[in-house]
Amino acid sequence: MADKPSVLFVCVHNAGRSQMAAAWLTHLAGDRVEVRSAGSAPGGQVNPAAVEAMAEVGIDISAEVPKILTVDAVKESDVCITMGCGDTCPVFPGKRYLDWKLDDPAGQGVEAVRPIRDEIKTRVESLIAEIGMKREA
Repeated sequence: MADKPSVLFVCVHNAGRSQMAAAWLTHLAGDRVEVRSAGSAPGGQVNPAAVEAMAEVGIDISAEVPKILTVDAVKESDVCITMGCGDTCPVFPGKRYLDWKLDDPAGQGVEAVRPIRDEIKTRVESLIAEIGMKREA
């Protein structure tokens, strides 16, 4: 499906920021976009505070598991968004790369994760507008 954009969110552990971003994009854009997330050094589980923060807004990420970043995941994505892993993401011609500077929710309680969650939502909404998708009702 060449007309369906694909987005890859990458953070170190694929346990917080990238999982929340992928969930927001899936929630807001539905099946009009292919969404992936991965980590350069995946953690053992998704951050429980991130799971709780997303549940507060009606999005369940409790079944997600951290995944390793692969060259294929980058090759298959139109947009690659890094969140604190920088140089570990392979670079290929024709891809769009963005680096979102966001606080790391690792080791934080849900109170500290909420503003990160909300900032990610705002950035995902802007991304949807930039890549020409309308938000689902």
